Amino acid sequence: MDSRAFLGLEQHGTNAFSLSVVPRVTTSGGFLFGGAGLGAGIAALEAVSKRRCTWATAQYLSYARRDERVDIDVVIAVEGSSVTQGRAVCRVGDRDVLTVNAALGDRDFDSSGQFVQMPVVAPPDQSKPRMLRTVHANSIMEALDMRFAKGRDMEELDGTPSDGRTIMWVRIKSLVDGVDAAALGILGDFVPMAAGQALGLRAGGNSLDNTIRFATLVPTDWVLLDIQIESVQRGFAHGTIQMFAENGTLLATASQSCIARKWKN
Repeated sequence: MDSRAFLGLEQHGTNAFSLSVVPRVTTSGGFLFGGAGLGAGIAALEAVSKRRCTWATAQYLSYARRDERVDIDVVIAVEGSSVTQGRAVCRVGDRDVLTVNAALGDRDFDSSGQFVQMPVVAPPDQSKPRMLRTVHANSIMEALDMRFAKGRDMEELDGTPSDGRTIMWVRIKSLVDGVDAAALGILGDFVPMAAGQALGLRAGGNSLDNTIRFATLVPTDWVLLDIQIESVQRGFAHGTIQMFAENGTLLATASQSCIARKWKN
């Protein structure tokens, strides 16, 4: 299964796509997981432009609930010799759910470098599995394998703040065709979870946005998310993620803001 099949993304004509909000792409609250929306937008834009995504940002406007159909319309705004800029507008009926803006393309440039290093942590098979709660049943969390290299289980969140850093290995269990830009879009949506880790509270949030910038894609089964919560103020949490392949290659960086919420149960 590739990322488009995981998302259930279907193409209708040249610029029109759709997906059904099924359990494997929903949150525990029963609406479309923000990263799945971003991933679908990236996949649609790459399909239409026939170029690889360099940068994408999603603004979340409303919720797409379980069993609803999300229609995605791609608009190419500018197409240059090496860079295409476009947007994917995702709607349920006449209600806008999210908009993904992106730049796509590759350029010849004779210099390159990676200037951040993957943290030294235990490999996935020696890291602690993230324990799911009952409310995570029939959600995207059951489709993911998550292992804490640095993080706390729910019962360990006793109100003691951390240094704001959570490090976690993640993979999509059914993804066998490799990690691509759309898959990283899905996996880049963990700032809300890390906000609870930073505060030491049973808390998370609802995404307001998600921005991802792609570096180098290499084959990898697991992706290491190095998440830094920078601030929780005024009822909002802000954080960044560095995403590494198992061999230490920087795949992408992401940043996100969310509405901070404490879990009722």
